[in-house]
Amino acid sequence: MGSEAIIVFLIAGIVLVAGANFLSNLISHKSDNVQKREPYESGMTTIGPTWVQFKVGYYLFAILFLVFDVEVAFLVPWAVVFKDFGAVGFIEILLFLFILGLGLLYAWKKGALKWE
Repeated sequence: MGSEAIIVFLIAGIVLVAGANFLSNLISHKSDNVQKREPYESGMTTIGPTWVQFKVGYYLFAILFLVFDVEVAFLVPWAVVFKDFGAVGFIEILLFLFILGLGLLYAWKKGALKWE
């Protein structure tokens, strides 16, 4: 019963996403003119190079935020059913938090948390 439900949900998800993309492509307003092909920045033509390289630190900071945001998404359901898991569940979540702590320590040592 379980695997059939997963397959049904997978097929439904694929059909819904493909259908929404097809429908939006079908009914969207399409126009093409010279202005759409010009570079645009604040209503003025760009001056100088338009490709600016950002520091990697910004991306690392964002990735760290996502990692710990996802951690909360795992911790909240675990906390709700904490009594059902017993000691094994508690040890598993301690291991999970220990591994995340090691990742945080590594990022801290590498200077990824410094905002300069």
